[in-house]
Amino acid sequence: MPSHAIDEELREELDRLPLDERRQVLDFARTLASRPPKGTPGWTLRRFAGGIPKPDLDLISAEIEAGCEQVDRDEW
Repeated sequence: MPSHAIDEELREELDRLPLDERRQVLDFARTLASRPPKGTPGWTLRRFAGGIPKPDLDLISAEIEAGCEQVDRDEW
């Protein structure tokens, strides 16, 4: 769902809520926004750099290139 659609749906739902419940939603949104992002910091992944041999990378790149921009009309 595109971001603008989510924003619009959220506005519609908020308009239906009484003021005290809107404040709860606001508090919840602030809590979500203040949490540190989940995931692994990029610097910890450096140890994997160079882990795939060059011939394998070339093969992967060739397969991606061969498979991109092609439409299989029977797939859907």
